[in-house]
Amino acid sequence: MERYRSASPAVKVGVFYDGSYFTHVSNYYNYVHSHRRRLHIGGLHEFVKHMVAEREGTRPSLCHIIDAHFFRGRFTAREANEKPNQLYYDRVFDDVLMYNNVQTHYLPVKDLQGRKREKGVDVLMALETYELCMLKRYDVVALVASDGDHVPLVRKLHALGCKTMLLGWDFEFTDQETGELQTTKTSTDLWNEVSFPLPMHDLIDEGLKEDDEVIRDLFVVRDTVRDTEGEGADRPAPVLVDDERHRSTVMSLMNGYGFIRYPDNNLFFRYDDLQEVTFDQLRVNDEVEFNVAVNNKGQRVARNIIRVAEI
Repeated sequence: MERYRSASPAVKVGVFYDGSYFTHVSNYYNYVHSHRRRLHIGGLHEFVKHMVAEREGTRPSLCHIIDAHFFRGRFTAREANEKPNQLYYDRVFDDVLMYNNVQTHYLPVKDLQGRKREKGVDVLMALETYELCMLKRYDVVALVASDGDHVPLVRKLHALGCKTMLLGWDFEFTDQETGELQTTKTSTDLWNEVSFPLPMHDLIDEGLKEDDEVIRDLFVVRDTVRDTEGEGADRPAPVLVDDERHRSTVMSLMNGYGFIRYPDNNLFFRYDDLQEVTFDQLRVNDEVEFNVAVNNKGQRVARNIIRVAEI
């Protein structure tokens, strides 16, 4: 049995998210990784408490996350309205963050030479983290980040007597649309600077193989159909219009979802609507057989999709 120091004091923890990075990693696990689940904010906080407890020689129940903050660039309402359901998905994710007591910090996404870019988010994150650490005297700051620009922040936190933990990922995959190799790497300088570096890609893969409960709870449990961008937001499963089977071809494929050609209005589908074929195996113009269903917004979608075998 693991032994703890007697009369261990409580450990004050602050968690700070680079929001775009967290979303990118969550999308990777939802659409690319074999686990096919989004990261769960509440589960990640429990994981942080266990990791801090392990390194501080105390119990997870004595590790208290007293602050959690999420920093990200954000489109204007007008720009978001031009993307299908983007405002809805933004609100769903805001609900998830509020439910888990995460405070949000948004800056407008800037248009720089025709490209949308976040500007100043890293600086805002560094300033807020340092100021809050001075005020509240965290024992440990956990960063969900990857950029080497955070190294000066880590050094400043250490000067305050605060330890740092980094949740970082290194992974790569081939984009099914472009065929290009996509690589995500955490800054080596940042890995080397923090007190407790956590290579999450390895920890998660090992934990899933061993069916570790803490690792398993890092992900949203998918008991019902979930929204494409809403982390953990349940919605009722689409209802079949009838039992008739239809045939058509795949019109487009994106990150885990696509559209099937269908009269009047093409049908949306998700990777978990497929049967006997994985999303990675599907190609544009493949012939498929499916049922037509209606989702909770009254929109027609494709369900129970099977790729028609070539003769």
